[in-house]
Amino acid sequence: DVQLQASGGGLVQAGGSLTLSCRASGFTSADYTIGWFRRAPGKERIGVACFQHRDRTAYIATSVRGRFSISADSTRNTAYLQMNNLKPEDTALYYCALSRYPIYRGTYQSEEEYGNWGQGTQVTVSS
Repeated sequence: DVQLQASGGGLVQAGGSLTLSCRASGFTSADYTIGWFRRAPGKERIGVACFQHRDRTAYIATSVRGRFSISADSTRNTAYLQMNNLKPEDTALYYCALSRYPIYRGTYQSEEEYGNWGQGTQVTVSS
């Protein structure tokens, strides 16, 4: 079975940094994509970033571009979301998701593109 293990959330002051990790296991694909989504209190879940392994391409949402980056270690099937200069509005439950196929710029923020989801990891940014 496909499993996604997300970790790295926590409480941080505004301006601080966190790195989230998502390790995927139980599948065979060289062209997979790992995405990160977040759900802030009272809001819908939205896509934040993804790393597409076929072309080793990263996509970052406009709202966090310049502060967040995504990278991956293919040998460990793990993607990392580096979050810098965190703001209180970044407070959310962060989820990682897996697609066994490559995803591109136009659809990486669509939940329907991903077939497997991990448990969320809470990020809380205090002001």
